[in-house]
Amino acid sequence: MRFIALSIAALASVATTVLAAEGEQVKIEVTRAVECERKTQKGDKISVHYRGTLQDGGKQFDASYDRNTPLDFVVGKGSVIKGWDDNLLDMCIGEKRTLTIPPEFGYGNRNMGPIPAGSTLIFETELMGIQGVEAPVSIIEKPASSVADKATEGVKAAVKSKIAEAAEAVKVVIADTDDDGQEHNEL
Repeated sequence: MRFIALSIAALASVATTVLAAEGEQVKIEVTRAVECERKTQKGDKISVHYRGTLQDGGKQFDASYDRNTPLDFVVGKGSVIKGWDDNLLDMCIGEKRTLTIPPEFGYGNRNMGPIPAGSTLIFETELMGIQGVEAPVSIIEKPASSVADKATEGVKAAVKSKIAEAAEAVKVVIADTDDDGQEHNEL
């Protein structure tokens, strides 16, 4: 029975480890979805309005809206934090996303001005333009959905698969042991 208890504990540990890895992702909520023919791609120079707040307490630390000037940068080239670089791709001009960025995709364990070390950041973003791409005459909104939900479907399926595999392994171990707790060492 002790071996079975250890196996169940190992199963719980595997599940927790896999789920923790899933939690370390940037959460993307599309707050205004837009239809377009040309979306942002790695290497595009884009213009983004944003408002940045700390998840802990909700204090705003920066906002391009306050300056009335969006931030221009080349997306996917490492000129901004990884949480932006990877998650402002595949956007239409006029689209809005709220990014919840854990420390490992933000500033990590460094203090950065008003941002304490280890902070999870919330950015409300709005794509204002893509250099060389005409802005649409009118924005055609579509129902908003969570890109994170779509992106994590594969991760969730992998988690379920690993848990199912571990559960099956525990069943085999249980089936191979007697109720009296003795192990079979015939092999």
